[in-house]
Amino acid sequence: MTNQTNWRWPDFSRVEMSCRHCEQAYHWPAFMDALQAARDQIGRPFHILSAHRCSLHNARVGGASRSQHLRLAVDIALRDHDPGALYMSLSEAGFTGFGFYTTFIHADMGPVRQWFGTRKARTLWQQD
Repeated sequence: MTNQTNWRWPDFSRVEMSCRHCEQAYHWPAFMDALQAARDQIGRPFHILSAHRCSLHNARVGGASRSQHLRLAVDIALRDHDPGALYMSLSEAGFTGFGFYTTFIHADMGPVRQWFGTRKARTLWQQD
């Protein structure tokens, strides 16, 4: 667990970045610096749907066995955001892995890759 006094990212809480199942945390300052930079660029709150997951929680939600969420990744709700601007801010901040869905975007700092959750998501994101 990360001590709250070491937490330097004003727009995110340790709780929202921890596993929803067991509150396990994964401390990765470079990831959080990039997330804060993207948030600062957008100028609007990010609603984090999922961040770090313990292996049990990841399995229960159907996450990939090598999911970046096992370290640290974020799923950010698209609500109140321009999807293209959100993607650009995350990309410019240094995120390299992106999953595009109809209601959220997945971002991580793993291998460079992109995928679409569904055909409908592909259509939505390719319009931007």
